[in-house]
Amino acid sequence: MASKKYPWVVVGLLWVVALLNYMDRQMIATMRPSMQIDIVELQQATNYGYLMAVFLWVYGSVSSFSGLIADRVNRKGLIIGSLFVWSMVTFAMGFATNFNTLYWLRALMGLSEALYIPAGLSLIADYHSDKTRSLAVGLHMSGIYMGQALGGFGATVAKLFSWQYTFMFFGGFGMFYAVVLIVFLQDRIKRNMPTKAQKGYQSVFTSVTSLLSSFSFWIIILYFAVPSFPGWAIKNWAPTLIANKLHIDMSLAGPLTTISISMSSLCGGIIGGYFSDTWVQKNVRGRIYIGAMGLSLMIPALLLLGYSSSIGLVFVAASLFGFGFGMFDTNNMPILCQFVPVNKRATAYGFLNTAGIFAGAFITDYLGRSSDAGNLNRDFAALAIIVAAVIAVQLLFLKPKQALV
Repeated sequence: MASKKYPWVVVGLLWVVALLNYMDRQMIATMRPSMQIDIVELQQATNYGYLMAVFLWVYGSVSSFSGLIADRVNRKGLIIGSLFVWSMVTFAMGFATNFNTLYWLRALMGLSEALYIPAGLSLIADYHSDKTRSLAVGLHMSGIYMGQALGGFGATVAKLFSWQYTFMFFGGFGMFYAVVLIVFLQDRIKRNMPTKAQKGYQSVFTSVTSLLSSFSFWIIILYFAVPSFPGWAIKNWAPTLIANKLHIDMSLAGPLTTISISMSSLCGGIIGGYFSDTWVQKNVRGRIYIGAMGLSLMIPALLLLGYSSSIGLVFVAASLFGFGFGMFDTNNMPILCQFVPVNKRATAYGFLNTAGIFAGAFITDYLGRSSDAGNLNRDFAALAIIVAAVIAVQLLFLKPKQALV
């Protein structure tokens, strides 16, 4: 393959992995009505919240270690192994007959999926320069949004066939695609990598302490984590919110919700990525401004989702949220690249993922109890407050001096 084209081939190959990464975890969010017939514990929203949250707690706990691993091993093997294991877990979920089995399989899925994102994004960042990095990440993230959208059809497929068949089919496809990657995906030798003699405990300790001693890195963690509250609230509870608000069946609410949010996120990610790459050539804070614009769009969207009962306004709000989140999401790794050297980026992103996922686990569990108490609408709208706060912090304190390679 021509060297100039292969960086985009990598984006295409990993696009499918990103799609499967989110689809496999997300489709359970809309299949609760079908699954609770066979697994009665899921009839309680609180138990369903536990099932969603355990994935996030495990995913978040492993993410920091996965970044450290990705900076020190062949990322091709890590990506393929991660994909194969979580696909095998998805396949096995089709055979689950009780809540405990589902619970532990979701935990194992969290462990295996956590190994992918730091490795995948650092590989893309290595293949792309500052002129194309945000667009490349945005295109990769579009796979995540497409996976989220297709995950919304979980309830539809489960209604046509069965929830067991849905898990088995998509899990089987993921295991097959892992074999495809063995042939076509190549790692890239990272610049400034530590020598073999430096890859032990001292190297890990030095990497972590240098990151955590940086004030800017803590601001980036805050900037990444806080939007994860509404981000995961939307992923895990928006179908339930809209089904209840509009009094429609989940098999309809799931696809409508995830498609409107995911397709608008896809557009926001690509458009935001393009303008970010353009703006940062003229202003070193260009990526930060694009991210702030995206977060600003999420504020009215959350208020409308919480308080509007019009089907038109609800889906305008969902689309607005998705577009803004896409603009924000596509710039996270490129912004990180402005503060963190190449040999620590997977490690750094692992810490970001941990913070974001822990925020998601908390809000997923909290909204389960909120749903049982009848406060889901109010609590969705309240998330707009913390988004406004993090925009102010970001603009005040996140000031890169120059764009790193």
